[in-house]
Amino acid sequence: MQRLTLSICLASSLAASPLMAADVNNADYRARWHSDIQTGYQALASQTRTLASQAGAYCDTPSAEGLEQTKQAWLDAFLAWQKVRFVDFGPVEQANRAWQFQFWPDPKNLVARKAAYLLKDEGAITAEKINESGVAVQGFPMVEYLLHDQAFGEGGRALPADRSCQLLVSVTNHIADNAEALTNDWSEFKSAYVDNDQYTDTTVRAAMTGLELLEERRLATPMGLRGNSKRNVYRADAWRSGASLAAANATVQGFQQQFFPAFSKLLTDNGQNDLAARIKEQVEDVRAKFPELNRPMAPLLADDSKFRMLQSLYVHVSQLTALVNDRAAVELGVVRGFNSSDGD
Repeated sequence: MQRLTLSICLASSLAASPLMAADVNNADYRARWHSDIQTGYQALASQTRTLASQAGAYCDTPSAEGLEQTKQAWLDAFLAWQKVRFVDFGPVEQANRAWQFQFWPDPKNLVARKAAYLLKDEGAITAEKINESGVAVQGFPMVEYLLHDQAFGEGGRALPADRSCQLLVSVTNHIADNAEALTNDWSEFKSAYVDNDQYTDTTVRAAMTGLELLEERRLATPMGLRGNSKRNVYRADAWRSGASLAAANATVQGFQQQFFPAFSKLLTDNGQNDLAARIKEQVEDVRAKFPELNRPMAPLLADDSKFRMLQSLYVHVSQLTALVNDRAAVELGVVRGFNSSDGD
């Protein structure tokens, strides 16, 4: 797994960083990070359990209102994941958990293909079946497909068809169980995390990678600023639900809540008060683009006048990335490795 490989590489390379010096205060930053990430994981566990419960209730007594409530529960849980998605080390590395939550990118449309296979198969869709079916089945994109895919929703297997409901309930329960286990494992990981100096650099790098992923692949690529220069909403995450930009907002909010408090103190304790203030201001500038941009990306890509809204968001995210990944990382002596988000 690439993330595991990255962690091994980091463990052997962090000794050169000033943050690896014998500074007992480093543990204080990690204690705050652990607590803030724990809060994010707890929210994820709570929202995914609500999603599983709502999916079960909808399938027991189907209704148009129940379907809309299930869609909202999916969105709430998906956004809770976006807030902690930057954490690419520790318990989330076990058993491909990050991939289980969100199999993306999906250039071969494996989610739809896997759904079609499972829905045609005659065997019961059980927890065991989901466990053995692979990461393309096990997470938020599969639930999004069942709830939001237009072609699927117009076909004969559309919810609340019995077998589709089996798949919906089984996958949402898998997500909830996964989130609960991750939350518990992160709690138990506290001593190993707080007591190990290498995790200061590792945590900073995780946030750096999360920002790069947001800038380069979740925004620039579908906007046609990378690759073949063609705008293509299908290269965004959560395009079926139109939640790509809401997810981007949640990612920045997660940076603000789960990462920045300890990071800001780390910067100020290293004499970078102005830089910490500038990053704080830039985060607020990015978030100020919402809720106006809490809308589907596709219409913005199709209309040049509206596309400027995306361009403005991209510029602000790029400026935030530069402040953290170039200026702050340099000041703290954090050397950026290869991008571990490849294949995420």
